[in-house]
Amino acid sequence: MRWILVGALIALLAGCGFAVQAPDLFLLTRTGAGGKLTLLVNDGGTIACNGGRPLRLSGPLLLEARDLASSLGGDAQARLRIPSPGNSVYRYTMRLQQGTIAFPDTAAATGKYPRLAQAEQFALRAAQQGC
Repeated sequence: MRWILVGALIALLAGCGFAVQAPDLFLLTRTGAGGKLTLLVNDGGTIACNGGRPLRLSGPLLLEARDLASSLGGDAQARLRIPSPGNSVYRYTMRLQQGTIAFPDTAAATGKYPRLAQAEQFALRAAQQGC
């Protein structure tokens, strides 16, 4: 009798299916002269732009997003904040699992933060291709 109950429970759970959702890689927000842009990137290969419904992200962009999430994790854990100088146009905020970073579009020009330039380029390409 016990095995019948266990089997029935397994069959019930298998029949229902588990809706396992992949975790979000990051939420990138860009503010500035061109208006606000938000990109919610999920490890399952989707991107939601400006609160819209999730759309399929291209393979190369997904790989780039995963790389960014991994490489910026230490900066997020350290809560990197770079102030905006007067000549910046955009301000970026990236919320990752490890924490949040904030930086202006001029931060990568110093050469100290090349990954921030990649984050800016990702936002531009994702907005053009996915949004």
